[in-house]
Amino acid sequence: MIAIVDYGAGNLNSVKKAFDHLGAQVVVTDQPELVAAADKIVLPGVGHFSSLRALYRTGLHEALLDGVSAKRPFLGICLGMQWFFEGSEECSEIPGAGIFPGKCRQFPPSVKSPHVGWNSLILQKSSRLLRGIAQDSFVYYTHSFHAPQVTATTGASEHGLWFAGAVERDNVFGVQFHPEKSGDVGLSILKNFCEV
Repeated sequence: MIAIVDYGAGNLNSVKKAFDHLGAQVVVTDQPELVAAADKIVLPGVGHFSSLRALYRTGLHEALLDGVSAKRPFLGICLGMQWFFEGSEECSEIPGAGIFPGKCRQFPPSVKSPHVGWNSLILQKSSRLLRGIAQDSFVYYTHSFHAPQVTATTGASEHGLWFAGAVERDNVFGVQFHPEKSGDVGLSILKNFCEV
């Protein structure tokens, strides 16, 4: 069973519908005990980094980190991926999980922000999550802050600078784009997650 974490800041219906389309068994929950019992975890997210404060208020933070420690497959989408880093300049008082180094930063003023729409994903290394995805495939983004490129970056996109579009290390997977809005490419990525 895949637990889709509800902390009040995700487009949960779109994510659930995508997994339903793939025939996956999913539950949308805000209950730490259900997250702790899940085989796999998805942390979606849309909006301001301060929305992640709810993880710390509800005990979800501990359940999520326990899932990481237990080596359960864990997918962060957009804001969910940003939570994997040390934090964000968007809301410096809310810590990230610190799974990956660095902080999320705003795009430079030379480009339009938020970065909304289709952009190509440049694959940088082999990845279980991006298996079978063609180089330069287009994926759908909507964000004002971006994660830095790190050694775990498996795919990157450019919008005024290069940023991490996808990260992967062991059981932790993250995508800055929205696979649930990225057509067949996004469905293939979610299918890969179901199979890891």
